[in-house]
Amino acid sequence: MTGVPASAAGGSSQAKGAAASGAPAADGSSGAKGPRGGKLAAVAVNQASVWNIANLLTMLRLILVPGFVALMLADGGYDPAWRSLAWAAFAIAMITDLFDGHLARTYNLVTDFGKIADPIADKAIMGAALICLSALGDLPWWVTIVILGRELGITLLRFLVIRYGVIPASRGGKLKTLTQGVAVGMYVLALTGWLATLRFWVMAAAVVLTVVTGLDYVRQAIVLRRRGIAERKAALEETEA
Repeated sequence: MTGVPASAAGGSSQAKGAAASGAPAADGSSGAKGPRGGKLAAVAVNQASVWNIANLLTMLRLILVPGFVALMLADGGYDPAWRSLAWAAFAIAMITDLFDGHLARTYNLVTDFGKIADPIADKAIMGAALICLSALGDLPWWVTIVILGRELGITLLRFLVIRYGVIPASRGGKLKTLTQGVAVGMYVLALTGWLATLRFWVMAAAVVLTVVTGLDYVRQAIVLRRRGIAERKAALEETEA
């Protein structure tokens, strides 16, 4: 004799059985609270992941942009010492660009912030360097216009066709980015002699790659859009049939 009513004992055993099996208990409570808590925990993790190492590197690039401009234009913009410091800031920005995307993809650190901020940081540091060089008379304005026009145009094109699919980065595009970085870096430094001649040809190669890869992206966008429209039309006809 325990002194516990049979109904209470039975209810206790039923509740234990329900808890063990994950079935709803007699009082209407459910074992489904676990998944809900898991979802809340996942949301908290995703919110915290905004401050991951990949995004911090992207933020560093954004912070380096005004610092680079200040160093580039210091003392009239022609002092070799200041230009060397500006090159160091530019080089750090380019190096972090190589790592932040790789870290985000490898360690699953991709966030909405990173998707938006990363391309902005890339174009901000490159645009700042090109505009400074042209303003100082070291680089023709048409080169800056061609490169920046291509970058902004392709970014807009990606957004316009994103409903049909994603245009992947090509090897030519990656080579273009590398060549641009090397060429602009060489122009930031106060080079003379054969190095000044070399940087001219490196920049020429960068401009050619910029135009060629830009045209290739336009071709891919047209093909992607036509394919997407054809697939949607076929799906609509199949639904109506």
